[in-house]
Amino acid sequence: MNSLFRKIPSVDECLNFFSDKENALYKSIPRKILKEHIASFFDDVRRNIKKGRLSSSELDTVELYSKVIAYIKTIPISSFRKVLNGTGIILHTNMGRSVLAKEALDAISQTCGSYSNLELSLKSGLRENRYEHVASLLRKLTGAESSVIVNNNASSVLIVLDTFCKNKEVVISRGQLVEIGGSFRIPEVIERSGSLLREVGCTNCVHIKDYQKAIHQETAAIMKVHTSNYRLVGFSKDVDTGELISLSRENNILFIEDLGSGSLLDFSKYGLPSEPTIQSVVAKGSDIIMFSGDKVLGGPQAGIILGKKSLIDRIVSNPLYRALRVDKLTVAALEATLQLYLDESIAFNAIPTVKMMTVDVSFLLEKAEYLAKELKLFCNEKADVAVLQSRAKVGGGSFPEHEISSAAVSIKPLVCSVETFRDLLLETEPALIGRIHEDCFYIDLRTVFDDRELSLALEVLKQVFMAF
Repeated sequence: MNSLFRKIPSVDECLNFFSDKENALYKSIPRKILKEHIASFFDDVRRNIKKGRLSSSELDTVELYSKVIAYIKTIPISSFRKVLNGTGIILHTNMGRSVLAKEALDAISQTCGSYSNLELSLKSGLRENRYEHVASLLRKLTGAESSVIVNNNASSVLIVLDTFCKNKEVVISRGQLVEIGGSFRIPEVIERSGSLLREVGCTNCVHIKDYQKAIHQETAAIMKVHTSNYRLVGFSKDVDTGELISLSRENNILFIEDLGSGSLLDFSKYGLPSEPTIQSVVAKGSDIIMFSGDKVLGGPQAGIILGKKSLIDRIVSNPLYRALRVDKLTVAALEATLQLYLDESIAFNAIPTVKMMTVDVSFLLEKAEYLAKELKLFCNEKADVAVLQSRAKVGGGSFPEHEISSAAVSIKPLVCSVETFRDLLLETEPALIGRIHEDCFYIDLRTVFDDRELSLALEVLKQVFMAF
């Protein structure tokens, strides 16, 4: 056994071998990480020697080095990497919500891979607000007088309340005191901003008289919050936005509207529930409007705040603004995404989130039939494969009560449990995430119909079945 141990080269000898051969691994992986991977491989070799699993011939130096290379290639360089979303949930928070359009990715590459005019006016040569790159687009698209961007919609709520309502009351319906993912609670954000919460109405019903009774000298604003991730059904009553705006005007207080997802497009023509567009909300006259950039809009994570210029200027003057502002990557991606909305037909085809929400189910069934046919060619007796109609979701707190008709490939493994099959797909590169239903693994094509991703899905499925 000792003679076998002596045949194992040192980590440095292995590194020198890679260096002399100018191996691609040596060039692409930092030396410290490479040393850790090599040491880990040789630890496995020593354990196998102790268990009598390796012979002297298998410890030939050249053969060992080739095994080291094969071993390292199986280890992802980064823990943050691409996955294939076969769940049918379009805005999957755990998978990063919106997939950016190619135009947004190109904008990041072009402007963030070099110096840029992020805060530089190319007309005057002087410093300029970074949000001017998107401000004119938001004016054209929404009709709002001014805008500012912060790092997410929770930040929007925080800075707006801190700017206008500190030490004063904010009137809000009890039915809108929502908790969103990650324990983000409206009451706690109001408290953190230094504002005082004044609840009105009941959970299911609120009337205009409830708001009227709540307003007094210390009231700073009426706030309306889109419930986003839940809906009240049955006996319920809400107050129209127009009535609340009129009431705020009569009492010389602000009307603040948190739209949650917020959309520039009318999706009702594609079978989704009718939701007010951002443009229609702006037209009604809300003082401040807030919504997310990485949900239905299909852009990067951001909180977009619209309103009158005098109000937006006050937000920008708030010291919190510096802490909550977005970086150049977000500015580049958001500008490119908004430009796509200047032509609605382009937006429906070029923005992945929008396309996934609206693509026709017949197209998805064709993709599912193709994937199932190819799978059957190599899985033989290892699985039962079928094409089924399924139900997808928008996700991300958008259209919570509505499911979208979709198509899925169902795989029932015959060589292992469906849980083992799922776990093996988590280890592939890229990982394929689906859902388990009735002992079958479902891949929903609404979130994986792109030809490149479909090919990748086929490849990783082949890898898993070849292991049996």
